[in-house]
Amino acid sequence: MSTNTTITNGRNAFSAFIDGVRDRWATAPGWQRWTLYVVLFIAALLLPTESLGPIMSPYSDWASVLFFPIGTYVVLAIGLNVVVGQAGLLDLGYVAFFAIGGYSMALLGTRMGLNFWEILVAGVILSALSGVVLGGPTLRLRGDYLAIVTLGFGEIVRQTAENTDAIGGPRGIAGIPHPPSIDGVSLFGVDIFHYGVLDPRPYYYLLVVVATAIIIFVKRWEKSRVGRAWAAIREDEDAAEVMGVPTFKFKLLAFAIGASIGGAMGVVWASKTISINPNDFLFMLSATILAAVVMGGSGNIPGVILGAFLVAWLPERFRGLSEYRIMVFGAALVALMIFRPEGLLPSRRRRAELAEGTGGMGAMGAEVPAPDAHTAAAEGAAK
Repeated sequence: MSTNTTITNGRNAFSAFIDGVRDRWATAPGWQRWTLYVVLFIAALLLPTESLGPIMSPYSDWASVLFFPIGTYVVLAIGLNVVVGQAGLLDLGYVAFFAIGGYSMALLGTRMGLNFWEILVAGVILSALSGVVLGGPTLRLRGDYLAIVTLGFGEIVRQTAENTDAIGGPRGIAGIPHPPSIDGVSLFGVDIFHYGVLDPRPYYYLLVVVATAIIIFVKRWEKSRVGRAWAAIREDEDAAEVMGVPTFKFKLLAFAIGASIGGAMGVVWASKTISINPNDFLFMLSATILAAVVMGGSGNIPGVILGAFLVAWLPERFRGLSEYRIMVFGAALVALMIFRPEGLLPSRRRRAELAEGTGGMGAMGAEVPAPDAHTAAAEGAAK
């Protein structure tokens, strides 16, 4: 048996197992679903426990790692998944919306004295408007052209922040206020509403609540008419247009929703770090979040969460290897692309698209051959 056949059989067996779990979940009664949701929420709240620290992050503070990079990457990946995984639009400048949210928190908090909750609403609105401003003139482009424009937008935002003295220039902005604290409310021995410098756990709990709300909204959109329109655009935009789907409107909506999620995360992150500068918003962050979406399985929220967790956690777990930890991380990504090119937990639709040769996210500027295309062609030639 050849190596390619062994890999294919292993991949098919794993896919069959995942499909079986999905079928069982699809027919599960409502009380079982909600029970699992509650258990997962409680498990997320229990993650900062000190007993996990030596195992999960022996070289860094585990609670701090949970907030950044793990929690931050998870929320950003969910937002980018709306654009890339559901609507099939390649966005390489997603870090720009994260920066807009962060600078909204910094400027409105230090210059205007607004509190965190007011700034969170303002940051979401400003980021969504930025997504509309970017998408309005550019979303008629496709594939590589759209990717280049969005990459440029991300660099424009960063360079503007670096060269504008009114918003701190290269020094950035310091003294960003924390969310308002409420003392006397404890959970697992932690004063969960006391936001300060030393304890990152209250910020992590806040992030869990924000992430849960975002997941609920995104799932509702995915199962609605909007989600079906995004899927049609991702699979074949021309066919969707012919069938009467207002593709430009729904693509613009995807950009606005993804941008608002990135902006919300920027506000929460800035309130924890208390100081930001343009170097916090480099292109590499956009590339890393995109890698998390593809690695986990674009279009599938559990897969995207898993991909973001691994992308954020693996470099921290192997920090003791110094510069070699990046090599280990890269090797893991290469192995994944060989054995699971569709991602760890792809949606069925995405896996079908990949088999048809569209890469699972629409044409995106170039056709991608299916994983078994070369093998099938060689076997056909041999016959």
